[in-house]
Amino acid sequence: MPQAHEPHRLDRPPRRLPVVDQRRFTGNARSTVGTASDLAPLLRLAFSRAGRPSAGFTPAYSFNDPTGMCPCCEGLGVVDIDLEALLDRSKSLREGAIRFPTFAPGTYRWKRLVHSGLVDADLALSELPPDDLRTLLYGEGLRLANPDPEYPATSKFDGVMPRLRNSYLRRTPSRLTDDEREALAAVVTRRTCPGCAGTRLNEAARASLIDGRSIADWSALPIVELRHVVASVAAPALAPLLTAVRDRLDALDAVGLGHLSLDRDSSTLSGGEAQRVKIVRHLGSALSDACYVFDEPSTGLHPHDVHRLLDLLNRLRDAGNTILVVEHHPAVIAAADHVIDLGPRAGALGGAVQFEGTPAELRRTGTPTGRVLRAPIRLRRHPRTARGTVTIAHARAHNLRDVTAEVPLGVLTVVTGVAGSGKSTLFASELPRQHPGFTVVAQASLRGGLRSTPVTVLGVAGTIRETFGRAAGLHPSWFSPNARGACPVCKGKGVIITDLAFLNDVQTTCDACAGTRFNPTALAATLRSHTIADALAMGPAKAAALFAGRPDVAPRLGWLERVGLGYLSIGQSLDTMSGGERQRLQLARHLSDLRDPRSGRIVLDEPTAGLHGADVDRLLALFDDLVGEGATVIAIEHNQRVVAHADHVVDIGPGAGMHGGEVVFQGPPEALIDCDSSVTGRYLRKALDELGESPPSL
Repeated sequence: MPQAHEPHRLDRPPRRLPVVDQRRFTGNARSTVGTASDLAPLLRLAFSRAGRPSAGFTPAYSFNDPTGMCPCCEGLGVVDIDLEALLDRSKSLREGAIRFPTFAPGTYRWKRLVHSGLVDADLALSELPPDDLRTLLYGEGLRLANPDPEYPATSKFDGVMPRLRNSYLRRTPSRLTDDEREALAAVVTRRTCPGCAGTRLNEAARASLIDGRSIADWSALPIVELRHVVASVAAPALAPLLTAVRDRLDALDAVGLGHLSLDRDSSTLSGGEAQRVKIVRHLGSALSDACYVFDEPSTGLHPHDVHRLLDLLNRLRDAGNTILVVEHHPAVIAAADHVIDLGPRAGALGGAVQFEGTPAELRRTGTPTGRVLRAPIRLRRHPRTARGTVTIAHARAHNLRDVTAEVPLGVLTVVTGVAGSGKSTLFASELPRQHPGFTVVAQASLRGGLRSTPVTVLGVAGTIRETFGRAAGLHPSWFSPNARGACPVCKGKGVIITDLAFLNDVQTTCDACAGTRFNPTALAATLRSHTIADALAMGPAKAAALFAGRPDVAPRLGWLERVGLGYLSIGQSLDTMSGGERQRLQLARHLSDLRDPRSGRIVLDEPTAGLHGADVDRLLALFDDLVGEGATVIAIEHNQRVVAHADHVVDIGPGAGMHGGEVVFQGPPEALIDCDSSVTGRYLRKALDELGESPPSL
């Protein structure tokens, strides 16, 4: 164990405290794996020095700079809005040059453009300076220096294209009105940019080569292949720079991201993938004597990749830093120098330190974590009988190699394989495409922010408001923080948000409502001595008892308990929840809407993400209940206890990216442990050897 320094008190934490969480990257279309990992600047520098013919200095190789971006798509790689259909260049802004209903003269958005002060609103678009027109169309989050008095004082400026993309293109089509869909159809034509073939770069940047490859070629390669390309470059002048590039690529591959390419849109990464990109970025930092906090960095990692993640964390530690890891994975806990176990349970029943010491000492304790760490694995040796099968035929998307797989119905199927092997592509994309009866419940599919809560997701918020309204003799809207009941200071958010420009926003509890989000009129009304704020602060079980007389509320809240979210308050904002919590909330919504369990065909993408081992057992019990009622459950998962519990296992691999995309194994878990060609099988056998098998077997 390394020499530990004097411990910090939590009421006096170290000054440098980087937190590396699982928050997904934003929907910025200009952010890629290359930019997020800080590799893009290194590649641009290499090509500016050695690319022939030279395109110029480093900005000339950037799709985010006017000197390097494709002029046709403005560096986006796709043409999503037809400018010629959208703009009447013979007219001025004031005359209605934007051919879209929400930008028509007199509308709110028309006023924002006209009064921004950025361009001459009386000049035809064809006569505007190119830079002014670019700002008008593509500007994002700009603080205006000299807006007209009519412009909203605190508002930032977004150009026409970002406004259209955020307000319409990124919304679910079913949530658009008929008029909006008709207006969009006239101006939208999403296709690969013909000018740059999707590379985002102009002709000069694409023509500049190192050993016959452009920077776009490098960025399009999977990281595991790009490592070999960079290693083969013989350019002594670039040696230190290419060494830094190789180190960063090696680190990305080491955390299970070797299947990604640097031109991958960062907003398409899962929470676990995004966090591992952040880890690699911090490895290149010059910080020392800092305290890093990592929130479940093993999420999404196959056991094969976890030890490489630990190597990276140890490198950060050995550079003179303190590493705090919030984690459930047994291998990560076992590798720790010091463990702090909190509990004994979740929510209001937790928050106390149960244990401090070494991992070996923790395994001998009676805490829930200690019991899970030493619990043997229960291997299902008697799989349940399927009620038939469906076939995924000739799947070729992404890295899949003409894959055909049988999916049994009425049982629990677990899909395994290393990160990037093609699991989600096959079962979360191809399966529902070929068989629309399957519902995919993924960590990224439930969106929401400050105003979205479990009761709004489950569809019981309206009933709760009606119940309070009837008891108080008020209209139900008085019990909505988004309507009459909203606190006038925070507008029903419960917090005051301070915009710090280039830093993350800061949220402080609203003093006027003490974070309840409601105004005094709403808070004065009670139901059985509870205010609406009291009710929304309750856990599912207590809230179900309060609304026991409403059969449309209590059963739906009961699903929160069954999916392992009993510790949440029913009014908790979605933006405080992890990806795993959102996924289980979406599962609760789906199950509460399911009229006939036998018709349920559910695909879950890593449902144990963020779950303690004891909660994994509860989730498996739920799966057994669903299967017992006739449902088909498919879990894409790395957790070895879940794999051992399956009736049927499909292992995809053997590797990631181009080295994966094949079905390595199909069958019961008992046969998987004897499959030498399966990485998953070898690790499951190792876990059984270390922990033993729980008698009696299933």
